[in-house]
Amino acid sequence: MAQHPTSLKIPMDLKERIDRLAKQGDETPHALMVRALETAVTAMEKRAAFIRDAHEADRQMTETGIGYAHEDVVAWLRAKAAGRDPKPPKPIKWRE
Repeated sequence: MAQHPTSLKIPMDLKERIDRLAKQGDETPHALMVRALETAVTAMEKRAAFIRDAHEADRQMTETGIGYAHEDVVAWLRAKAAGRDPKPPKPIKWRE
């Protein structure tokens, strides 16, 4: 993968923490920072996608008047969390 040099000014206490953790993890401070940035950027991208999906679901629900009963969704999620394979909740008309 092509790399692009960049400069990053960070507080001295953060740099010291990075150096300590890199040494403990038997990696370079550079590798630790690249890995941390990759993890943070990936998390931000996933959050942004989640929010986009939520907005789209809200738009569709508002447009169609079809959604899911809260109780049904909670029961489904609890069953999934318990390791079961429940049937997904059935869509319902929540407005005319």
